[in-house]
Amino acid sequence: MYPQTHVFFAEAILKKQRDHIALGSILPDILVGCDISHCEAHSQGMDIFKMISQESYLKDFGLAVASHGFVPRGLDYFGDEKYLDYEKGYCFEKARQLILKTVEVCNIPPEMGWWKAHNIVEMGVETLVSSTDHYSEQIKSALNNIGLIDDVDELLNDLWQDKELNFAVRMRRFAKFVEIEKASPESLAKKFQLQMQVKHKVDINVTKVARLIGEAAELVTQDINEFFRNSLGIVKKNIANMDQD
Repeated sequence: MYPQTHVFFAEAILKKQRDHIALGSILPDILVGCDISHCEAHSQGMDIFKMISQESYLKDFGLAVASHGFVPRGLDYFGDEKYLDYEKGYCFEKARQLILKTVEVCNIPPEMGWWKAHNIVEMGVETLVSSTDHYSEQIKSALNNIGLIDDVDELLNDLWQDKELNFAVRMRRFAKFVEIEKASPESLAKKFQLQMQVKHKVDINVTKVARLIGEAAELVTQDINEFFRNSLGIVKKNIANMDQD
């Protein structure tokens, strides 16, 4: 999922708002790149929480990280990997009917279609979530909390002692490629254009992608709240168990 959706999800679990939760909820996506793979970044939630242990100052941060990825099973597990009896996660399932359109408007080969169509669905969800509250403001506040960033940088360097993390650099790159203002189909399509240019060296049709994001938002409207309820119930239980161990 996209950042404002992750903030919404983590806050729904922890039932409060603070910079620690906003930053923790988006940390795995900030980390991806250079020598940290998408899978690795989304599988460190348990290790990060264990490192924080009884450090109460960062506890909410650690719990929010755990709400995001694959290990432990967070929002992206159910969105990407597996949900109900679907072949993959919720966003992939909803994306099936958008694959051909995605291939066309993104100028990509067919084998990339399902993955990028699932991104289109995620952006559709992001527009719905962003319209309901000030999640963009919470992300901006977290990204400007220097004291928190310094603490997280120290924590991550202890976890990945063999890597050159440059956490502040990763954060700046992340903020460049995602929408941290109120998300609209048009603003997300423009950011997606930048991502596709840098990562895949292709130019998308921004106008048509924006239209497709709007279509995706309509597509998920009927059952996105059910998806959130089901996922929240499972993730909340997982996090409660972590917190008690």
